[in-house]
Amino acid sequence: MTDKTDSIADVDRDSIDVFIERLWSEDGLAARTLDAYRRDLEGLARWLNGHGTHLDTAGRADISGYLGAQRVSARSMARRQTTFRRYYAHVARHRPGFEDPTLMLQRPKLPRSLPKALAEREVEALLTAPDVTTPLGLRDRAMLELMYASGLRVSELVNVPIAGLNMRQGVLRVTGKGDKERLIPVGETALDWIEHYLNEARPELARGRQPVALFLSNRAAAMSRQMFWTLVKRYAMQVGIAAKRISPHVLRHSFATHLLNHGADLRALQMLLGHSALSTTQIYTLVAREGLKRLHAQHHPRG
Repeated sequence: MTDKTDSIADVDRDSIDVFIERLWSEDGLAARTLDAYRRDLEGLARWLNGHGTHLDTAGRADISGYLGAQRVSARSMARRQTTFRRYYAHVARHRPGFEDPTLMLQRPKLPRSLPKALAEREVEALLTAPDVTTPLGLRDRAMLELMYASGLRVSELVNVPIAGLNMRQGVLRVTGKGDKERLIPVGETALDWIEHYLNEARPELARGRQPVALFLSNRAAAMSRQMFWTLVKRYAMQVGIAAKRISPHVLRHSFATHLLNHGADLRALQMLLGHSALSTTQIYTLVAREGLKRLHAQHHPRG
């Protein structure tokens, strides 16, 4: 039986509900992500119902036909394909002998998006934005300085244990993706601010406890990614940096781009960033090249 109000067959609606429930219980995906999966599958189910078939009986030609009828961007197409691949992988896992209709789908070519990097003067303004006369402001200044000085991921920054920092040697031991450890040098300026934070702010934030994390919230607990992202946005707005030019990794991207602009070796940058493949690091050479092009166009008499 079909629900005439939205043209989705009951069997398809039930299958979608089961899939979404499984995603929620097993993967703990956010509500917004689950809603996107549901919209994608409901759109496919409506189209299939109009063509006399259902989600679990559709073949490769049906899926290709639906995707070919869509007038959407490459990114939207890629997202829908991801949804369908995941759904049919779920079906195949629970139905022996099921032939996944998405196995031979051709992935759309996505435009390569370049990381957003701030200009050096903008980074300087961002770093000096916190009010260092307060414990939280001093903490924020130390965090911003360390992230820019060492190119840390946000998750690495908020999870740095106090035992991972060697002030005397000026190095930081970080656990990155895949639980891989790496040693990162920390610049003198960042070390100075961290020292101020350790002596003047952290004891007050720790409230007599012995927390493991280097950087603490005002509840004597480790900072979260969301907390750091909120403070970066706040300081960016404070110094006039547009919101669309800010991301959680903006200081990491700026670290990499500025190092290359000043002649850093690509292999050394790969080690500092903790990239397993050099190709991942090479994208920053494109960012640096685009910056040089803009500089040439702006200042050269024949630019």
